[in-house]
Amino acid sequence: MAKAPDDLEAVRIIISTLEAFEEASDRERIIRWVLEKVGVKPVGTPATVLHKSEAPPHQPQSPAIKNISTFVKEKNPKSDVQFAATVAYFHRFEAPIDKRKDEINAPALQEACRLVPWKRPKNPGQTLRNAKHLGLLDNGSQDGFFSINSVGENLVAMTLPGGAAEKHKRRKKRGSGKMKRVRKTSKSQK
Repeated sequence: MAKAPDDLEAVRIIISTLEAFEEASDRERIIRWVLEKVGVKPVGTPATVLHKSEAPPHQPQSPAIKNISTFVKEKNPKSDVQFAATVAYFHRFEAPIDKRKDEINAPALQEACRLVPWKRPKNPGQTLRNAKHLGLLDNGSQDGFFSINSVGENLVAMTLPGGAAEKHKRRKKRGSGKMKRVRKTSKSQK
């Protein structure tokens, strides 16, 4: 007979797994991805569910990039669809709280092109649809609107320059070069 699922055991497993991640932003991103994967819409982001005692009103917030131009330059997207994902990510997570939006459309993408500056795509709506077809964005609540999904978040947060995946790639490449030199040396000695 199968054992009934235990809610508290599930909570303990999740907590012990998340403890390995020191940054609250990493934990929040992982929780968002899990919620999306199991099909649960979050009521609010974890950062908005703080008790008053956890965040004193006169304590300054951690420095965050509030400027789309700086954010895009830091992430350095390589294509228009990566740019679209970066813009959607910025508007959802990095913009000043009063200017955040869950979805972007063609005019928002054009405005971002003007502010960054980025060469304007001939058809920004098609660029957004291409980003959706590549799995970086999802359809929004209305025609022509798109929201970033967990794949797009992962691209912007982890893969584009400055992300953890990029740092890991650099470390890995250095180590693999040493192995090639050792192999060449051992072959030449035979």
